[in-house]
Amino acid sequence: MSDRHDLQTLVLSQRQAGVVQLTMNRPAVFNAFDEAMIGELGAVFARLSDDASVRVIVLAGEGKHFSAGADLQWMQRASTASVEWNLEDARRFAGMLALIENCPKPTVARIQGAALGGGVGLACACDIAIAADNASFAVSEAKFGILPAVIGPYVTNAVGKRQARRLALTTTRIKAAEALAIGLVQQVVALDQLDAAVDATVAELLAGGPNAQREIKQLFAQLEVGPITAEVRELTAMTISRVRGTDEAREGFAAFLGKRPANWIPQ
Repeated sequence: MSDRHDLQTLVLSQRQAGVVQLTMNRPAVFNAFDEAMIGELGAVFARLSDDASVRVIVLAGEGKHFSAGADLQWMQRASTASVEWNLEDARRFAGMLALIENCPKPTVARIQGAALGGGVGLACACDIAIAADNASFAVSEAKFGILPAVIGPYVTNAVGKRQARRLALTTTRIKAAEALAIGLVQQVVALDQLDAAVDATVAELLAGGPNAQREIKQLFAQLEVGPITAEVRELTAMTISRVRGTDEAREGFAAFLGKRPANWIPQ
């Protein structure tokens, strides 16, 4: 997939066969997002979700920083707009994050520099977040008299309710090592090793069956931390019994027993 010239705030490129990188491209404002970028992010993720040639999506930010979150000029406009305008605007942002969260393909956030406010939300909406050791994170909305409402569920899912509450209430800026410790990211590497780490994770993802990964995301989205109820047990039993009979499962077992790569692995 080549770069798309009709995109104003993003650059879409093929990182390798089956792997698309979506790069936020407003480095002058540290990739802060406004209505235009939210619209483009949602539209591109919707399109990539339906593209059978795409196996993995990498979300990145151009320049020194991943994303400074919401563009303050956009937020200032929102502060003088009607409640109805604000509601529709917030629904568009919520819908965009949901498209990332619910994407049937594995998603990887490639994070360098600052991830602030909604930038933290983008990182948490991806399946896997890999950060450079110069990365820093802040859920900063309260500094501006607002709250991290739309990103709140994603941050809570990533780090747990108590840590999410601390980050939101204090607006403290944490470094990459602490982000790793609380689960906001899953790996931290030196900045010059960031792309190598992303590529290593992508290679692991490409080794898995695409239908299996889609099923994993669908199943895990329905699971909560807590008691394993009879309903949950039945859901898991029904899911695995159905997936075992798929063509992909038959190919996976045949490839393993035949000591050859499965047919979904790029050669």
